[in-house]
Amino acid sequence: MSDDDDLFGGTGETRTRLPERDGADGYGPARRSGRSAGRSPSRSVITVVGVVVLLIAAIAFANRDGSSSGDGGDGGRGGGKGPEAASTAASGEKPVSGGTGGIPSGFPKSQQGVESATANYAVALGSADMFDTERRHVIVDTVYTPNAAAQRKPALDKVYSGESFLSRIGLQKDGTPPKGTTFVSRIIPVGTKVTKFEGGSATVEIWYSSLFGLAGENTENPVTESWFTNTYDMRWSGGDWKVADFKQKDGPVPVGRDQRASTADDMAKAVEEYGGFTYAR
Repeated sequence: MSDDDDLFGGTGETRTRLPERDGADGYGPARRSGRSAGRSPSRSVITVVGVVVLLIAAIAFANRDGSSSGDGGDGGRGGGKGPEAASTAASGEKPVSGGTGGIPSGFPKSQQGVESATANYAVALGSADMFDTERRHVIVDTVYTPNAAAQRKPALDKVYSGESFLSRIGLQKDGTPPKGTTFVSRIIPVGTKVTKFEGGSATVEIWYSSLFGLAGENTENPVTESWFTNTYDMRWSGGDWKVADFKQKDGPVPVGRDQRASTADDMAKAVEEYGGFTYAR
């Protein structure tokens, strides 16, 4: 196991996953067919960056919580009855109007507020901005509790500046993509669920797909899609919701359709032209 694995594995710290070629899961365990195992980025590196703003960017969990598996073969619908998905229709509540470093802030102290905060923070932690030192620090300080941010920032800096890690995912020593390529690191929330809410603390699950890789001709790290569910430990701190910790697991993963992959130019153009969303219920 690498130094990065030792640094984050088994500690319950938030991390980011990057695609890996050895079949292990990474920021989004890259499920690539026909690619050599030697080309995939290290799962541990990706893990670190993950959702922990600190770790959510694009690293793979070196360690996964085996207890976070599904409800069983019946999909949690034993007895013919299962939990109903909470409505995501507009609630009439005013959306947040504030923001820090481009990240929405000032969420209400409610279940809807913590769900919205979780979705927006996950997007920030999984963004390409995590690979830029200044932007990463802003993200970490914005989405994490003060204690969590102070503890994880040094570890994240070590991971994101590691030449070996950057090389494995196809980036240059300064964290920028090679000339002629576009670096893609995004997560797209599909839904959120509050599993515990106690006023000043909450546990929120978010199911999302991730896009990670380099869009460009002849790149060895093409943009791939992966699916994960993260569980965030949220705390009310300083008048807003903040991330205290999180866990990540694979899936649920839908069956892929037989669609032709877009060209590198089309992918790069789409990433540059289509901006992300802010999330609210």
